[in-house]
Amino acid sequence: MRRFWTHATIATQDGGYAVLLDGKPVRLPGGTPLAVAHRPLAEAIAREWAAANAVVVPDDLPLTRLAGAAIERIAPDPAALRQNLLAYGGADLLCYRAETPAELAALQYAHWQPWLDWAARCFDARLIPTHGIVAVIQPETVLDALSRALAPQDNWALAGLGVAVPALGSLVLGLATISGALTPPDAHALAILDETWQERQWGIDAEAQARRTAVARDIASAVEFVTLTRS
Repeated sequence: MRRFWTHATIATQDGGYAVLLDGKPVRLPGGTPLAVAHRPLAEAIAREWAAANAVVVPDDLPLTRLAGAAIERIAPDPAALRQNLLAYGGADLLCYRAETPAELAALQYAHWQPWLDWAARCFDARLIPTHGIVAVIQPETVLDALSRALAPQDNWALAGLGVAVPALGSLVLGLATISGALTPPDAHALAILDETWQERQWGIDAEAQARRTAVARDIASAVEFVTLTRS
């Protein structure tokens, strides 16, 4: 998309805030005018449109994309996304530990176990770890507890989780990050612990590093989005 506007502003609309380009409403892919309930979020979305380059690419507008997901995809059926996120809890990255080498196994325990303990304290979700390639089926009590943790998340928070949780491979890390218990960089570092350990042994893979940079940016945008809806 080529930039065609000069000014990006916001205006009150039906108790919320619409984002305008030269006075005309931004429209989402489904045709819905872009309007959000939170002024800080509307202002941040307007800023990203104002800062967009002459040729606009999706990466220029992460908050707009998240708002569009919340409004057009999640709002009609939030239960579907909650169920998808719960599946990540059932196969949470933090539960899958190496048997060998001992150094990696020790790192995983030292860095991941505290966040399983956090989930147990905060949500009464006592996830069971496994080692090697053996899959673990989490008890229904754990899935019920994680479902209760997701239940109060509104459509805006679900939009952020819908990006952060797959990017991290972990519902636990996603919940910790949007709650403020973990910063996005720290959560990402936990999620790529295996990769960075491997690179210390064998050297840096430039392609993998570029991919991780993009993923880190997505996680940061998702958390920023949720934070702006809670300001």
